[in-house]
Amino acid sequence: MMHRSRAGRTGLLSAVLFMLLSVWTSGADIGTVVAGKEPAAIKEARAAFEQKQYERTVELLDRLSKDSVLPVDGMRLKSRAFLKLGKPKESLREYDQLEQTLKQDDVALLKEVSLGFVVTLTKDMREQMRGASYTALKDLESAEVVPYLEDGLSDGSGLVRALVVEGLGRTERGRRSPKLRKALDDQAGLVRAAVLKVLGRSGDRSVLPLLEKALNEDQPLVRLAASGALYHMGRIDMWDQVRKAATVVHPEERATALRLLGELKDSRALPLLVEALKDPQPSVRGAAASALGDLGDSQAVPQLEEALQDTIPAVRTSAAISLGELGHKTVSPVLRRALSDTNPVVQAAVVSALLRLGEPIKVVMPSVGELIQHNDPGTRSAIAKALGRAHGENRERAVAVLSELLGDPIPRPRIAAARSLGQIGGQDLIPVLKRALHDEDDAVRATAGGALGRLLNAPSLATHASKI
Repeated sequence: MMHRSRAGRTGLLSAVLFMLLSVWTSGADIGTVVAGKEPAAIKEARAAFEQKQYERTVELLDRLSKDSVLPVDGMRLKSRAFLKLGKPKESLREYDQLEQTLKQDDVALLKEVSLGFVVTLTKDMREQMRGASYTALKDLESAEVVPYLEDGLSDGSGLVRALVVEGLGRTERGRRSPKLRKALDDQAGLVRAAVLKVLGRSGDRSVLPLLEKALNEDQPLVRLAASGALYHMGRIDMWDQVRKAATVVHPEERATALRLLGELKDSRALPLLVEALKDPQPSVRGAAASALGDLGDSQAVPQLEEALQDTIPAVRTSAAISLGELGHKTVSPVLRRALSDTNPVVQAAVVSALLRLGEPIKVVMPSVGELIQHNDPGTRSAIAKALGRAHGENRERAVAVLSELLGDPIPRPRIAAARSLGQIGGQDLIPVLKRALHDEDDAVRATAGGALGRLLNAPSLATHASKI
């Protein structure tokens, strides 16, 4: 009898311990679960939250926290209430306390907090800040952000609306958006051209009438975009329209047509683009150099190497980037010599190209060291962007430099560094980007939020989040 009683007590104790362990690992409040019911104050706060009374939710939880430490469910609720109120900084403060309590990240909530820093800035009065927020949303490449991008189609800036269209083009859901199609009536030709480009790549043949209608637009930019979109849909007869536009008198139209020739990836464009590298207009030469990278034809390597000697830095920059995009290791010696270019932005482009080719980072580190100390913030931003191309064995040193640039005194290099860290990726960068959420600049925080969101969307972390 004594033996059975001890066994019974042991079994009961094991069951209780197992329940406590399960609760702890799920991040729930142990006291709440063992008691079998949620505190009345938390229930009231949750009810207020569900009724969209977010100020009331925070008030109730503040009152509760004066008498005792909030349970983790209360911390989560308060953090989410602040997000609903458009106060991501306060939400992050609550999240930090939650993380300290759990001794680990709550991935699902951290994703919400990160997105909060991005979304809040979409309503900012400053165009630059809205541009930063929509760039971050675009970089997320997630169907979840499509509604926010759709809202951006009504932004007061044509440049921002064009950026939003590019973001919608990154996902299948965005490309199929009815609001995107309606943007073909946008007052800005730049926006309409961007919409046509996205629709042309959608593969949705139901948009063909819309593309054909745009061929009659008044603005050459829009007509050209329609021709390119139709070509992508199989209308190869549109090739002649684009080719003719590449020879018009107006330099800006020629440059636009040349860039489109590269995007079409038709081998017939090679001689036209090579010839355009000799155009008297620098903008046209730069467009041709950039288009050759998009075209992806290795036969253009000698001409692009020659373009590295162009008198205009912007042309040399485009040539360097395109050589990196072509991916031929044979160009490495030429690019290494170009590291001595007198223009720092060209040097940054060369660094990007070499890293893209997989050259050891030690080859470019002397240039990197000089460029991150340059007086011009634009130069420091350019090298931060270039380091986003690092991968494999080059990753560790690139991350170290980018982490250092997150402490730059000017926001612009910090923005570029945060974005590059998101592009490099890796769970080990989550703490780095979480710290960047505390930056004093709105645009830096939004960019860090977008970059962090990219990392948190990784499949392994998504699986982990579902267990919290």
